[in-house]
Amino acid sequence: MTGMHPQRWYELLSQERDVVLEPEGPEDPGIDYAVVWKQPPGLLKRLPNLKVIFSIGAGVDHILADPELPDVPIVRVVADNLTQHMVEYVAWRVLDHHRQGMLYRAQQRDKIWHEPPQPPAEAVSVGIMGLGALGQAAAKALHALGFSVNGWSRREHRMEGVRSFSGEAGLTPFLNATDILVVLLPLTPATEGIIDYSVLERLRSDGPLGGPCLVNAGRGRLQREADILRALDDGTLKEASLDVFEREPLARASPLWAHPRVFVTPHAAATSDPAHLVQPMLAQMAAFERGENLKNLVDRKAGY
Repeated sequence: MTGMHPQRWYELLSQERDVVLEPEGPEDPGIDYAVVWKQPPGLLKRLPNLKVIFSIGAGVDHILADPELPDVPIVRVVADNLTQHMVEYVAWRVLDHHRQGMLYRAQQRDKIWHEPPQPPAEAVSVGIMGLGALGQAAAKALHALGFSVNGWSRREHRMEGVRSFSGEAGLTPFLNATDILVVLLPLTPATEGIIDYSVLERLRSDGPLGGPCLVNAGRGRLQREADILRALDDGTLKEASLDVFEREPLARASPLWAHPRVFVTPHAAATSDPAHLVQPMLAQMAAFERGENLKNLVDRKAGY
């Protein structure tokens, strides 16, 4: 296996399985399952008896980037703990933009006592790009808080309490109806760079918040940071909360760090915790060996 802090993953997986951190020799016939994060290109191809690949993270773009990837099933991480962390992050940032957290922090710094008008949640439209497991959970939480929730995805998804849009035809109507844009898309060739100026300028500009806001907790390469800065500086975008970036760690010279209307977190919205993710992986392995179907399989053509 490979991954972030591999020793902890090794300890937990070893409670039920024989585990190695690296293949033994150029071709290791003893490896049935690979648990990976940004594995070296070509590594998995050299495992002749590999049966399933498990992703440590919620995304799988790091796996699919390998041009020599073997033709075996790939399983995405879907776990209650990971989902809960993402829902908390999204709700936190949406509420902060809605309740004008950046304005109040600036007022506190300048010792200004002023209460601006506050629209109710039902007057604010939150648009979620990406209605997978994380997007659907976030949509349910925001709907429960009283927000009007829109959802956009490549393929049509129907959800109670969510106004759904899909495909290219649905993108502009979705953006036109959105005050706070939450990005939870997977990174694929079709979505890379999708959050550019042309998308930001289609967000609702006359909404109750005085301008649209952006929250990206998906993948950094979904966004064009120069376009986000342009939109912030010319008033197209009111504020942004960014947890992911085109290159990570975010360079110290990036103007995003010091921008007064940008909130930066270090790819921390939903950290992969092995204590919560290992057991679902082990359960999938055992079920697979009993002849049961794998869950949360990746569609290689779609890229997620």
